[in-house]
Amino acid sequence: MEPILQTRNLTKYYGKNQVLKGIDLTVLPGQIIGYIGPNGAGKSTTIKILTGLLTEYGGEVKVKGMEVAEQPLAVKQLIGYVPENAVIYDVLTPTEYFRFLGSLYQKSSAAMEKKGDELLRIFGLYAQRDDRMTSFSKGMKQKVLLISGMLHNPDIIFFDEPLSGLDANSVILLKEILQQLSKAGKTLFYSSHIMEVVEKICDRIILINQGTIVADGTFADLQAQQHSGSLEQLFNQLTGNNEHIALADEFVQIIRD
Repeated sequence: MEPILQTRNLTKYYGKNQVLKGIDLTVLPGQIIGYIGPNGAGKSTTIKILTGLLTEYGGEVKVKGMEVAEQPLAVKQLIGYVPENAVIYDVLTPTEYFRFLGSLYQKSSAAMEKKGDELLRIFGLYAQRDDRMTSFSKGMKQKVLLISGMLHNPDIIFFDEPLSGLDANSVILLKEILQQLSKAGKTLFYSSHIMEVVEKICDRIILINQGTIVADGTFADLQAQQHSGSLEQLFNQLTGNNEHIALADEFVQIIRD
């Protein structure tokens, strides 16, 4: 099976600071990749490069055999992206926003509007389809962003903290949607700090720390290698973040004094 996503010796500098230090990835169609790591590890930078938002980097980055820096528009037709912090055109209604996306992806505006309305219904927002999104809560906007990242039926979808602002029922629904997308052959690249979700839905977990990959495998593989219980415990082991108990105790002592 040909990989849908490949990087070779991927490096990235911000000035003199090297954020990515030789990331090698081979991702096959249908995989749900959990891409985790501490703040500043290079997760969002990796995703921005893979989606063509950052074009200055070292090494190779290919989506379906196309080098991202050389064919950014062709690559963007194949991918969906749900960022952690997005500026949505909230002066538009969801319906208008989906028509706009249709024009960007060279899809029929009518077809995108119809499909968008059906997806809004599933997320409980059909009655608000013609409301200006300036009146929407964070969770409502997040649902529109989720739909917009998948509306054009991309082959690979990147999620950067996609649960932000969602209520419990929507989180359960989204997790099931991700599982069904994977079964349908879609590739999902999922970055999150919520370890329980990554542990449950991802069939491959990649842990990045200080710009390098320090673990890569199924949750069961990583458990066996590190003799750890939960993904959170594994995360703390591999990133050297073992001070949380002492720090929490110190915090409580300070507020009690």
